[in-house]
Amino acid sequence: MIMNGDEFMIRTYSELCKLISFEERYKYLRLCGKVGDETFGRDRYLNQILYKSEEWKSLRRKIILRDNGCDLGILGREIHDNVYIHHINPLVPDDFKFGHSCLLDPNNLISVSHRTHNAIHFGDESQLQHDPVERRPGDHLPWR
Repeated sequence: MIMNGDEFMIRTYSELCKLISFEERYKYLRLCGKVGDETFGRDRYLNQILYKSEEWKSLRRKIILRDNGCDLGILGREIHDNVYIHHINPLVPDDFKFGHSCLLDPNNLISVSHRTHNAIHFGDESQLQHDPVERRPGDHLPWR
């Protein structure tokens, strides 16, 4: 959830898809955490139970297909190494303890690369992969 004034706003995949550029999508998802912020700590086993389940593995495959294996679902930004499935709204241990519907809701999931995942969590845009440079005939010739 992100704070909008005094209210909390739930972010969704359907809203994310209305944003065209990678940069807009990144800014929508950015959490700006800090290294060392408390995560699951001793409760890490809770999310690992989910991530090892057949239900999660099946959903993970569906999300990757839906997003065409592309970073933030942007065509042309194919992920060539491990695909991470990012929960759009941050999770807390109680979500796992009580089986909150947000865990397996496709509208709360997006495919991301490792670098993008880190940038979202830590707000470090230097982690992001930049758009490929469009090549033109002869642009590799130093004498031009």
